[in-house]
Amino acid sequence: MLFRALFFLFCLTAGGLVGWWVKQQLQLSNGPWIGVTAGGVVWFVLDAVGAMRVLAYLRVNGNSESHGLLGVWKEVFERSRRLLRDRDRLLTESQRRLQDFLSAFQVSPNGVVLLDSQARIEWCNQTATHHFGIMAQRDLAQIIGNLVRDPGFIAYLASRDYQRSVTMPGRESSPSRPVVLSVQLHPYGDGRTLLLSRDITALEQADAMRRDFVANVSHEIRTPLTVLAGFVETLQTLELDDDERQHYLRLMAHQSTRMQTLVNDLLTLSRLEGSPAPDLSCWTPLSQLMAQIWQDALSLSRLITAEQGEMHQLVFDDKVDAELAGDVSELLSAMGNLVSNAIRYTPAGRVITVSTSKTPENGLMFSVMDTGPGIAPEHVGRLTERFYRVDRSRSRDTGGTGLGLAIVKHVTQRHSATLTIESKLGKGSVFRVDFPQERVRFKN
Repeated sequence: MLFRALFFLFCLTAGGLVGWWVKQQLQLSNGPWIGVTAGGVVWFVLDAVGAMRVLAYLRVNGNSESHGLLGVWKEVFERSRRLLRDRDRLLTESQRRLQDFLSAFQVSPNGVVLLDSQARIEWCNQTATHHFGIMAQRDLAQIIGNLVRDPGFIAYLASRDYQRSVTMPGRESSPSRPVVLSVQLHPYGDGRTLLLSRDITALEQADAMRRDFVANVSHEIRTPLTVLAGFVETLQTLELDDDERQHYLRLMAHQSTRMQTLVNDLLTLSRLEGSPAPDLSCWTPLSQLMAQIWQDALSLSRLITAEQGEMHQLVFDDKVDAELAGDVSELLSAMGNLVSNAIRYTPAGRVITVSTSKTPENGLMFSVMDTGPGIAPEHVGRLTERFYRVDRSRSRDTGGTGLGLAIVKHVTQRHSATLTIESKLGKGSVFRVDFPQERVRFKN
């Protein structure tokens, strides 16, 4: 401001001097005053030019230079440019941070929807569009309640009580493949709300499986316990001869064996799920595994067909000379379960073929082919579920627990193998396990 005042005085003084000189030359009595006025006008014009240049700079957001500016207007120009540059830098940084936040929300596995005070959509991520079937661009400013028409969600939105979450079906939910979402609203800011959605289908399925598992275990154990309790009561209250007593004792032993088998299978499943997968350090000859399976198959076939007079025709084609890497007990459990299932469900006298062969990928295929009644296509995909049975009454008659194929599935997965099931009603079934190359070592 001092420079501006001094420059103003300089212009007035210079104008006065020029006017005095003009007075001397032209004999004008008011020459000095004219000079002073002219000096003031010159100062005003120069000052106005500086002000206009500063305004022009502010209009174009700093895309000009300060050439020709002096004094206070040059300082105003420089300070304004510095302030604008700082503002632009802060704005750019804020936009970058906003984009970082939105990018983070975009890759979130949860659905995120920003709603204004009227429940209109301000922004949503891709997961939310998948959950609710909305589109980020098309549905902006649309009321969420007009797009998501689930009655439970509508009631939740209208209640204004967002302390809890609400569950609802997802957009792609169907009877065959249900999708369950957990949705909760979180108020923030000036009446705005943050809507978060989470796909809990797997959790719901796991909870349903847990309930079914507990119910199935309870049912499987209750049945033999009821039978045992009945036999004990019979032995305690009735006078029986030795033959009758021995008959009841054999039945009691059968039921206790059935419970013991069930408990052992449950413990096996628990161990498989809670331990690390077998490594490649332990190699077992395939011939050793097949020999054990052969002995177990003969014993089981004799037991099941004891009253029928004719055993199964067991054919073992184990010409492959190889070693398998993995846990011996698990491999015996998986292969043995496949063979025992074939024996249990194949009528006496019919053929059961157990074979091994080298695959084109230099892996090993272990297969069990029976000539039993076969399995309908709608049951094949569920055979490895725990306690799933095609014919419950027949499974109990043959001593099955409903856990054998579940154990097989876990063992094959832990050994990087694949289980394939093929079956035709009236013609039999084929259960095949393919071991990968890294778990097989051929000797020839």
